[in-house]
Amino acid sequence: MAAASLRRVTDQDGFTIIELLVSMLVMLVVSGTVTAALLQMTNAELTLWNRTQMHSGVRSATELLQQEVGQAGRVALPATVTLTGNVTPGAATVSVTSVAGMFVGEQLTVGAGSTEETVTATAVDTAGHQITATFIWAHGSGEPVAVRGGFASGVVPTTATNGSTGSVLKLFGDVNGDDSMVYVEYTCDAANGNLYRNSMAFDAGSKPAVGPALVLLDNLRANPNNTPCFTYQEQIVGANTYVTDVAITLTVQTLKQDPLTRQYELQTKALLNVAPRNIFNVWQLASAGITNRIQPTPASVGLLLP
Repeated sequence: MAAASLRRVTDQDGFTIIELLVSMLVMLVVSGTVTAALLQMTNAELTLWNRTQMHSGVRSATELLQQEVGQAGRVALPATVTLTGNVTPGAATVSVTSVAGMFVGEQLTVGAGSTEETVTATAVDTAGHQITATFIWAHGSGEPVAVRGGFASGVVPTTATNGSTGSVLKLFGDVNGDDSMVYVEYTCDAANGNLYRNSMAFDAGSKPAVGPALVLLDNLRANPNNTPCFTYQEQIVGANTYVTDVAITLTVQTLKQDPLTRQYELQTKALLNVAPRNIFNVWQLASAGITNRIQPTPASVGLLLP
């Protein structure tokens, strides 16, 4: 009776050594599998984050480039302008409500209706708010003064002195659609890994030096086959060269190495057909022999090109 009782206690005493070893082995296999899966998921998330950061940066840069190239060449006045004095036919100096955005050589539309005409500003007095031009018609105080057309060199051609190049894109006009004209330079510096955007008023007295504050992309790399960042399609009509298409090619690198391949990843983004629509429009006008809507390059912009 005592032996039977002892046997029952022994049978319920716990796992054997072999059973424990097998259990531990199973747990190790399961734990290892789960840990490997977690590590794989973590690396996959890091890879995805790395690529997302790369794509996001170059996408933002190319969207801005596409917008500003598309708007390049747009001419505008920042305020509604009217005459504040009467005008008689012939060469005359007349007062206006504002000369902001005006420059010597600009073609201004004066008047309305049957007496509307386009005149060329031969002088602009910023202190006295006056313009000088030769008028065909008489105009009264309060008549509108506007500007129409676009800049022939809104994207500065490669043939111009200090013009655009394969690594430096130069453009100007109301590129932001806010009636304020600016001059903008994009500089590809693949050697140092930066794409710079330098923007200033079109009549700024000087150009800011390129520096860290102007970096638009900081992971730029050389394009495959050393393809230039910017290439241009140019049309010549008369004395003007019109850039009617800009191709943009940018290659960027991930900020960190891929955790799986231990390599940096590269992506090349190409915009092959970005048309500056304002320049395209005045090129078509020039091709049709209409020249009173073709605005010359302001002297102030010429000083910013070097």
